[in-house]
Amino acid sequence: MTSRLRSTNSGDALNSRAPRRRTVVKAAAATAVLAAPLAAALPARAAEAPVFLHGVASGDPLPDGILLWTRVTPTSQAIPGSGLGPDTEVSWTVARDKAFTTIVAKGSTIATAATDHTVKADIRGLQPATDYWFRFSAGGTDSPVARTRTTPAADASVAGLRFGVVSCANWEAGYFSAYRHLAARNDLDAWLHLGDYIYEYKSGEYGTRGTVVRPHAPANEILTLADYRTRHGRYKTDPDLQALHHKAPVVAIWDDHEFADNSWSGGAVNHTEGAESAWTDRQTAAKQAYFEWMPVRPAIAGTTYRRLRFGKLADLALLDLRSFRSQQASTASGSVDDPDRTLTGRAQLDWLKSGLKSSDTTWRLVGNSVMISPFAVGSLSADLLKPLAKLLGLPQEGIALNTDQWDGYTDDRRELLAHLRSNAIRNTVFLTGDIHMAWANDVPVDAGTYPLSPSAATEFVVTSVTSDNLDDIVKVPEGVVSAVASPVIRAANRHVHWVDTDRHGYGVLDITADRAQMDYYVLSDRTNPNATSSWARSYRTRSGTQKVERTYDPV
Repeated sequence: MTSRLRSTNSGDALNSRAPRRRTVVKAAAATAVLAAPLAAALPARAAEAPVFLHGVASGDPLPDGILLWTRVTPTSQAIPGSGLGPDTEVSWTVARDKAFTTIVAKGSTIATAATDHTVKADIRGLQPATDYWFRFSAGGTDSPVARTRTTPAADASVAGLRFGVVSCANWEAGYFSAYRHLAARNDLDAWLHLGDYIYEYKSGEYGTRGTVVRPHAPANEILTLADYRTRHGRYKTDPDLQALHHKAPVVAIWDDHEFADNSWSGGAVNHTEGAESAWTDRQTAAKQAYFEWMPVRPAIAGTTYRRLRFGKLADLALLDLRSFRSQQASTASGSVDDPDRTLTGRAQLDWLKSGLKSSDTTWRLVGNSVMISPFAVGSLSADLLKPLAKLLGLPQEGIALNTDQWDGYTDDRRELLAHLRSNAIRNTVFLTGDIHMAWANDVPVDAGTYPLSPSAATEFVVTSVTSDNLDDIVKVPEGVVSAVASPVIRAANRHVHWVDTDRHGYGVLDITADRAQMDYYVLSDRTNPNATSSWARSYRTRSGTQKVERTYDPV
């Protein structure tokens, strides 16, 4: 829960707040089947004093504030999702220096089983564009110390910004080395997670080349609030993920796997109504666990669409492309061109269009969980089309578009791109995940006539941290599929400057007034916890061009 309890501040922080406590009803206990293996993994001292097993994190930075997060384990029985454990006072301290000699904010709250012993503190009164350090404490135990950073003032001239960019991290498919390498950079203003922070499947069911590298918890497909809490808890024990959360604030949106595969407003491909409870109950549980376990402020109607600003250089619109969308197109659900079907929902699309038009920053970034650029499979051979269809969740007899992406909701895309063109809105860059491949795209108004048709925006798509891509599905050595598929994909999609179908990794987005550049990095082996990282390619869009071009050095 977001804390407002016994907050006392000094220096640049807020004035003191009056004490306030709430009585809560503890959630029901988890089953012994779930609790036993997790409880056994806890250190013995967890039974004696509270511990911070899931690290600390910060997110959604503002010019004067930051959202802090942690989860306390008050006793060995109080594992995520259990509903067990006593009310526990948790305090936080924010300082200008890592040694905590200049403290600017203090406060405390009560962690309860009602929110799975997670804690949020929304700190305000800080200075813009400033590094801070923070920690939590409970029962005489301190959490790890973490760094965070506020955004520049709204009217500030900003020379540059740098963000890590990631998506699609499947615990069972490998290790999160991408997070470790981003944490080691020490130069990030923030990092963007573009969805699929967790995966919902039962153990061994999804994308591991037939091998579970490391089992997640619970072993079953997650359906209930306890399940979602348990899965989030397992992910937050990863040391590389903790390391990145300890180095910079995250700005996150959800995609489908925070709920269930190919989810939409009324269901999901990976959900059987009735046999797996009601979708509304499952969706509500997934959202509650997400906001408990992520340093994200619930935005409009309890979703993840919201906007952040980074001085005069950039603003960032963050989308929720799951809560309001119509069911993916099929014979039963309608055509991809049906104007009554929507990806964004009317209110969110109007909000996005209004914000893009009124923006006075140099760059307009859009955190976008599914690819907006058109994509046709063209003349891909049958042996490549079948695994590509599997990756995209399409009928494996072949179909020329991915109906889970903007391709499946062409009226929304047409309206948005026409809005950019008719209002001469420049420098719009979509930052995308989901597809487990790296892309650098122009976003044409009419892909069928491109390059004669103008490009309304550009798009950088990052590959997966670990989730299967084409070479994993085909089970061939890395690079084999991409060598064949990439030229064919580009020939059928002339707005695509580059696509890498085979490798795992992350991106680093660097922005100046003159250009926005994405550096693509790849990992040596997702199954090796000590995987190395290497630069693969870089693409940029120069101010005013609305087109992507290759550049031959990372920033």
